[in-house]
Amino acid sequence: MQSLRRLSLSFRLMPLAAAVSTASAAPVPPPASAGTHATLAILETTDLHANVVGYDYFKLAADPSLGLDRTATLIAQARREFPNTVLLDNGDTIQGTALGDYQALVKPVKCGELLGVHKAMRRLGYDGGGVGNHDFNYGLGFLGQVTGSRFDVPGVAGPKKPCAGPGFPIVLANVYSVRTHKPLFAPYRIIEKRVHAVDAAGNPVEATVKVGIIGFTTPTILSWDKRWLDGRVYTEGIVETAKRYIPEMRRKGADLVVAISHGGLDASPYSPTMENGNYHLAQVPGIDALLLGHAHQLFPNPMSTVAQFNLPNVDKARGTVFGVPTVMASLWGKNLGVIRFDLRHDGKGWKVEPDRTVVETRATQQADKSYVAADPAVLDLVRAEHEATIRYVQTPVGSTDFRMSTYFADVGDPSAIQAVNAAQADYVRTYVKANLPQYANLPVLSVSAAFKAGAAGPGDYTDVAPGSLALNNAADLYLYPNALYAVKVDGAALTAWLEKAANRFNTIDPARTGPQELVNGGFPSYNFDTVTDPGLRYEIDVTRPPGQRICKLTWQGNPVADDQAFLVATNNYRASGGGNFPGLDGSKTVIASPDTNRDVLIAWIRTHKRLTRAADGAARSWRFTPVTTAGPVVFHAPPGKLELARAAGLHGVTELRADDGQGKGFALYAVDLSK
Repeated sequence: MQSLRRLSLSFRLMPLAAAVSTASAAPVPPPASAGTHATLAILETTDLHANVVGYDYFKLAADPSLGLDRTATLIAQARREFPNTVLLDNGDTIQGTALGDYQALVKPVKCGELLGVHKAMRRLGYDGGGVGNHDFNYGLGFLGQVTGSRFDVPGVAGPKKPCAGPGFPIVLANVYSVRTHKPLFAPYRIIEKRVHAVDAAGNPVEATVKVGIIGFTTPTILSWDKRWLDGRVYTEGIVETAKRYIPEMRRKGADLVVAISHGGLDASPYSPTMENGNYHLAQVPGIDALLLGHAHQLFPNPMSTVAQFNLPNVDKARGTVFGVPTVMASLWGKNLGVIRFDLRHDGKGWKVEPDRTVVETRATQQADKSYVAADPAVLDLVRAEHEATIRYVQTPVGSTDFRMSTYFADVGDPSAIQAVNAAQADYVRTYVKANLPQYANLPVLSVSAAFKAGAAGPGDYTDVAPGSLALNNAADLYLYPNALYAVKVDGAALTAWLEKAANRFNTIDPARTGPQELVNGGFPSYNFDTVTDPGLRYEIDVTRPPGQRICKLTWQGNPVADDQAFLVATNNYRASGGGNFPGLDGSKTVIASPDTNRDVLIAWIRTHKRLTRAADGAARSWRFTPVTTAGPVVFHAPPGKLELARAAGLHGVTELRADDGQGKGFALYAVDLSK
């Protein structure tokens, strides 16, 4: 019954000026006496990305590997295990699925309505949440509406009174209105959490623990969502912000301070604008727990090879950063983060017993590879929205005679990328002809990437079957609601762009006889920008170090000169600095389209009607520089897909083992770089 009571909790958002929220209207227990002790577990979800239920709207099929409906089962289990819990979300909550897009763009929720993900979170009794970079993707007006906030910022016409919000406090301390110079959201809240405790004599008692939560997001939102944020908000560094507010939280009685920071770890010298500043945040005095996100990784994880978890003062087994208990619960509801504190009252306040703190993550996938059961009540809550989204994404737009997939994008298959590039380039040429005659003689290129290439498991690939193309297929081909931008670059900048993208690969030693991993897992697939234009040719020499790999770059058969000008179609994220590509900082943008890349793709497919392999899925602008290696060069993809490599003309690819031995469902493949 305890867990059922918790599930039914709802919370009232209080005005910004209010620093304290309460979890119950019941009489406040008397102050705890010295020697009273209690166990309190902080539970974290992060990067849910609107995955409310375990369903893949791109493939129109159930997917038990993801969804808040299964995380709900882990939450219920944790609440049965621990007498006291605080459930928090790290952000990137509202965007990422067709359901999220449907409720934001197709049939936007009204002021009195809740997003589907917020319906589920309200039912689960979240105590608080943070804000991720993708939560800004639909603009400040929408974000303010669905969070029940009123943003006093230029150019955003908000409602006269707050709309329906998620039912729990959302905190964000380092994003400010340019008009008021005040935080966009409440920078922190202090939750008075009623807990079950045991006094010094061993008697059960009720007490109150004041849990302070403070939120941070990556400052790079200003570049990535410049079209929504420029001239409206500004950011401050997370370290400076923490030093300002954490002492204030302590003065106001916070027994525990939990930092909800949407970012990862980076040991580079601190900068107020760095994307992943939490290595430095952990060194700010006064933080008891650090909740991470954004990187879509699992922490703690003693087996992790991710660079950010193998830094000095990062304990990837115990889950600490500079001694601060730290957790990151992967993405899409696949995991639940848990930080268990043992607290003891000294007569003045609660103190953490650090030797008894335990940090862990719990997975929805169990040891036997099955998944915990979904909580059916979550689907019941969002059934209408869920079914409406399915009907919407089945709207036909065209057809294809070939399979469009990203299983072998890292070794050259353009089948799921070429149509995106063709649509983007066509849009830019049309726009230039109508609006920018001064650029009429410049070659137009386009870059795109395999947004889904296995990072979240063997089901995390774009895979569009031959036959009818519907809206869900277009969303699979272009995952994000980016806006189409175009930049003007010269040949030197284009080379630097492609060099950065080639960081996707490790450096291969031709003389090494043992297997060598081709793909650099620390470099996201969405940063592997590729061109699919028959006029552009280049090689990637993976035997050379990063920055020296692009060879034989030609346009129309002639070497590209350093000063040769091009227009390159891309998205607002890349054009404005996303991914830290050299020279791309917003200053080279010549087209900032109001149209999304996905809408541009849909319109192009509708015009072309039928896509063919010969015309729309076989153009390779790049290849590996031929080299013979003494041992195999290997990569990982789902088993049984070799025929797709053959269809793409990749005859140097072989499947070595149907099980790569890592226990994640991948096969081991090899690529012969000499072919």
